[in-house]
Amino acid sequence: MNKKVTPLVKSDQLVRQFDNKKDKSFGLKMAVVFTVMIVLGLGSGFLIAKGTAVSTKSSSEIESGEEIVKGDTFGVNDNETFGDEAEGVLKEGGIEGEGQYHLERPGGKTQFVYLTSSVVDLGLVEGRKIKVWGQTQKAQYVPWLMDVGRVEVLD
Repeated sequence: MNKKVTPLVKSDQLVRQFDNKKDKSFGLKMAVVFTVMIVLGLGSGFLIAKGTAVSTKSSSEIESGEEIVKGDTFGVNDNETFGDEAEGVLKEGGIEGEGQYHLERPGGKTQFVYLTSSVVDLGLVEGRKIKVWGQTQKAQYVPWLMDVGRVEVLD
């Protein structure tokens, strides 16, 4: 019962000798491909960013509130920091030192938004209907205190 076992693959087929010559053109091709990918990535990113940017002015560029027309937007485009929004008519005054201005909104004083801003000069749009983007702050006396980062003039 001694059967002779024969290998399925001959030993000379298991080892194959590779050429030790380095293909210099392969490295050059890869460098060109990576360079093209980087240029296309930067170019498309620039075009996308340029197409989605909101045109805003700096409030320091505006000399008086008379220059501001309906539809003007000024401030910073930082929706991550200034993610809260509200709209109403801007009036001067806060409560107990909280807020330099407030937005009058329907529903009475409990619906007012009290505003401060280190980014925009809110005095330029006093008395006008505006939309603001800001960051809600902790308040003791007012129902809603917001640090404003961007303003859009609605009226």
